[in-house]
Amino acid sequence: MSGCLTIVGLGPGDTRWLTPAASEALAQATDLVGYGPYLVRAPERPGQRRHPSDNRVELDRARYALELAADGARVAVVSGGDPGVFAMAAAVFEAVESGDPAWRSLDIRVEPGVTAMFAAAARVGAPLGGDFCAISLSDNLKPWEVVEARLKAALSADFAIALYNPISSARPWQLGAALSLVREVRDPDTPVVLARAVGRPDERITVRSLSEVEPSQADMSTLLIIGASTTRLIERDEGRGPYVYTPRSYGVRS
Repeated sequence: MSGCLTIVGLGPGDTRWLTPAASEALAQATDLVGYGPYLVRAPERPGQRRHPSDNRVELDRARYALELAADGARVAVVSGGDPGVFAMAAAVFEAVESGDPAWRSLDIRVEPGVTAMFAAAARVGAPLGGDFCAISLSDNLKPWEVVEARLKAALSADFAIALYNPISSARPWQLGAALSLVREVRDPDTPVVLARAVGRPDERITVRSLSEVEPSQADMSTLLIIGASTTRLIERDEGRGPYVYTPRSYGVRS
């Protein structure tokens, strides 16, 4: 039997955001490989083998999945959100590049998913409607100096910015440092979206001004979207949060 490997994006949580193509890839797999909490989100199927692992062993997980595929298994590597955004697709191809040359002959495919920044943006309007970028604040795989340099460049270019992995118990200070950099450049009234657990039962979406945002308002399940200089608020009735949008036309305000 010829093995294959598909890297599947599960989306941010709501099963309605799982694409039909991703569902089909999960259904056809003989083996599912992934971070434990993500595997739980995949539907149970008789005879399908599951191989959970810890969150910080991406390369080991990728190599194991490739070994299974090389032995003839139909493998699905599950990933939250979109597998190409700070997730497992890059880890798999890194393992292919540095691993067994035979892995390059495997049928490897990527099934995209809804990434957290798009799900969060949709909840409040269109904060990423103009030019934007995404930056991970995690320094587990790159030095903080690189994170800082990229954030400064994005601020200088006036992008709306989606911040992934803003804070955790092991990294308690990075978000505060990032917000300090943002406040050197952006207006205190700049809209900031804090989106926690988008698409899951404990979802919480809040919109604050930059001056009101504190690191304690975020955790490892939170994504932040920091507005550009052109990002606007449309206030609504009392008790309903504002719409947030960034016009496609730069610097034009009606």
